[in-house]
Amino acid sequence: MALLSPDEVRRREPAAPPADGRTPLERARERMRAAGQWHPGQTIGRRYPIGCVALEITQRCNLDCTACYLSDSAEALADLPLEEVFRRIDLIHAHYGPGTDVQVTGGDPTLRRPDELVAIVRRLAARGLRPALFTNGIRATRGLLAELAAAGLSDVAFHVDLTQQRRGYDTEAALNALRREYLERARGLPLAVFFNTTVFDGNVHEVPALAHFFVRHCDVVRLASFQLQAATGRGTLGRRTGALVAPDPVAALIEEGAGAPLGFGNLTAGHPACNRYAFALVVNGRVLDPFTDPAFAAATLEATRDLALDRTDRRRALAAIGRWFLRHPRALARALPRAAGLAWRLRRELAAARGRVGKISFFIHNFMDACALERDRIDACAFMVATRDGPLSMCLHNARRDEHLLRPIEVKRGEKVRFWNPATGAFTDSPPARVAVEPTRKTARGRTRAARAAGEAR
Repeated sequence: MALLSPDEVRRREPAAPPADGRTPLERARERMRAAGQWHPGQTIGRRYPIGCVALEITQRCNLDCTACYLSDSAEALADLPLEEVFRRIDLIHAHYGPGTDVQVTGGDPTLRRPDELVAIVRRLAARGLRPALFTNGIRATRGLLAELAAAGLSDVAFHVDLTQQRRGYDTEAALNALRREYLERARGLPLAVFFNTTVFDGNVHEVPALAHFFVRHCDVVRLASFQLQAATGRGTLGRRTGALVAPDPVAALIEEGAGAPLGFGNLTAGHPACNRYAFALVVNGRVLDPFTDPAFAAATLEATRDLALDRTDRRRALAAIGRWFLRHPRALARALPRAAGLAWRLRRELAAARGRVGKISFFIHNFMDACALERDRIDACAFMVATRDGPLSMCLHNARRDEHLLRPIEVKRGEKVRFWNPATGAFTDSPPARVAVEPTRKTARGRTRAARAAGEAR
């Protein structure tokens, strides 16, 4: 395991704008080959040019998570001007093309003015990108979600877990009441609903029950993402200490809760040490993964690499699959025996469910500690952040957040270029000599707030 040195971390820059005629998929394939991660189960470069890109539209948040990846200065920073957000959207499109998944995130993006949030989602959709709202849900009302869906939002991902220290909830089981409330807000809207859970020593024993909860609600929940604790940002948790907070044990705990083996690792997005993915069918409560055979999973990926599915509408997705099979009779002939075998195994459940089949995906994301960035994982990263100068690996960005966030930004307004100061939100005709933020009692979060409280207690 080769770690990037502090000097290498400093010298790593965002990806340069594409300067050749290669497609985004071709560039992604070359990157995976160079990183030693090109294989039959690799989705990056085959189906997707990148896993997703985070578009941070605010650094402010209305929670103080013990595993927060934001920096000490985040809460005091002004929101990016809309012109800069739109420019970054255009950069994402230039790098990865239409169909790219873009996480509208922060901080919590719902803290921006609603009209600005709607304008951002509309701009993403107009560029052919797939916008997803990543939120703690506190201000994500049914009305706001409906307005965002009308503007082109594809997905909403609710982040709910014990690291958020929400009052009145002392277990993940207790937080299920809040999860039910959130999924009901989105029920019936043309949105795919995701849930994010940070896994740490204090809740890892509840992962099986959480997986079971998401399976039971697969009529609304499309994806359950489990993100492993890492020592990065302003959070107070720091490094993992328990052996269970690792990809393999967490995968086993998810399987325990699902009540079935799942094909984690048969398909990968980027580096296998970073991301684990499994897809499952749910028939009358019974879970079955049709892709537990690595060869079959890879063959299906290769055959369907150009098949685009609508995550927000099951009927349209099924219709697209049907049309695809009609155009590919050989693939249909190969799939029918396996489908028949699955149907026979699930015959009792199918009869009880009257043929209705749900589906859910599980994802494990293994972030790296900011001071222990592995070179091969950074090279094969599938999770980028849209910075001022282009996309950059999320883990690398987390290790240098303030370096990127405290830089003045040139904004063209009409024929004039002005300079935006992230600390004040003000525009000037020349770049500020220095941008600095000192957390106050109001803006201190994480370690800084804890240290301030400890000092005041003495």
